[in-house]
Amino acid sequence: MYKVYINNETNIVTENLSDFCSNYKIIEAAGGLVFNDKNQILMIFRNGKWDLPKGKIELGESTEDAAIREVEEECGIDNLQIDYKLINTYHIYNLNGFNILKKTFWFKMITSTLKSPKPQLNEGITRVEWCDNKRVSICLRNTYGTIKDVINSI
Repeated sequence: MYKVYINNETNIVTENLSDFCSNYKIIEAAGGLVFNDKNQILMIFRNGKWDLPKGKIELGESTEDAAIREVEEECGIDNLQIDYKLINTYHIYNLNGFNILKKTFWFKMITSTLKSPKPQLNEGITRVEWCDNKRVSICLRNTYGTIKDVINSI
């Protein structure tokens, strides 16, 4: 069984995942659940929702390298290390008339950077914040199901 989000609603896929995927254009992405030395989580605000940094995997790029690159680009921080692999998430959306299934590989990351995060404005990211547990709880009220799943996987 696989949990797939369609319009932020949970859909449980019980059929063979390959058969299910054959109905969609597949995009693979990677991202990070990043913690700093204060055990705060790095969150971004994009398109009116709280999110985690992630993006498409480039041709020939490993999922790990893509996750680190995307966090660096979207948040302007460095000195990232992957701690371990988390879950994969799946969500469906429509782009220019095509049904897209995005599979995102998630990693728990740590950083000891002293840089202040900066949003990648050209990607629609307007805020980047280090969030303590109380702030994360508030952000989770306005986020996607996939992001809740990633944070709850820790």
